[in-house]
Amino acid sequence: MTVRFRLTDDQRALRDGMRQLLARHFDGAALRAAAEGPARLDRELWRALGDAGFFALRLPEAEGGVGLGLPEAVLVFEEAGRVLLPGPLAATHLAAGAVPGAATGETVVTAVDGGLVEWPAQADVVRGDATGAVPMRSLDPLTPLHRVPGGTAAQPDPVAVLLTAAEQLGTAARVCELAVQHARAREQFGRPVGSFQAVAHLCAGMLVRSETARAAVYAAAVTADPVDIAAARLLADEAAVRGARDCLQVHGGMGFTWESEVHLHLKRAWVRTQRAGGITESEEALAAALATGAA
Repeated sequence: MTVRFRLTDDQRALRDGMRQLLARHFDGAALRAAAEGPARLDRELWRALGDAGFFALRLPEAEGGVGLGLPEAVLVFEEAGRVLLPGPLAATHLAAGAVPGAATGETVVTAVDGGLVEWPAQADVVRGDATGAVPMRSLDPLTPLHRVPGGTAAQPDPVAVLLTAAEQLGTAARVCELAVQHARAREQFGRPVGSFQAVAHLCAGMLVRSETARAAVYAAAVTADPVDIAAARLLADEAAVRGARDCLQVHGGMGFTWESEVHLHLKRAWVRTQRAGGITESEEALAAALATGAA
């Protein structure tokens, strides 16, 4: 099967429009302010996303939605990942049309993912049994987590798995940009650090992993095949986590400082790997497909 990845004019406009919307409502200053303060959802931003059709993107027009498809959803979730937009985005997106107010951003929906649930205190609707949920220390200051005692992992929704992969792709692309920008601007011994082979190799590796993951995520958005989605998720998780770690290395000690956005990308990437369809689940899905000859 031949899959073409050249975006249409409408898709480029959608991606650019979402990037502009997020630049207005959740820029670098807003990101740092959110990371430094108590974790809470910005309801005004959530409604702005709803007005822009973020949550209703795949809802049919007859039901008040935008009527687009999974490839377009992947594009906007990639942009959300680039800026580390907080909140249960995938759960609310999947609830559009099923939970009143979810499509417009008036209602925040989160979901229990096995023994873990994100943003339970901030959500209007929690899908799944969150009885006895206990707050836990979250590695990512922008993602409050609760553990559900005795929770068991259900079969993950393939769309949720893919949308998480798209967020990871956004992080992978962003940290690659940050690393290259720093490597060009930072000088040592009278030369940009990017001119040193070790740094150049780190940046090149980040780009290769990011673009490989992009091809896999975009292809999975077209085929919507669970095996393709599992492969895309594995590649996106690796591109995000390894990319953020390499970006930290390029930045040196600066990357660990609180005002830097680099360490926040690494922490969010780690947290995302624990969502449904994470590394172990996707590996098992691929292994099962190979064993049965489905892959």
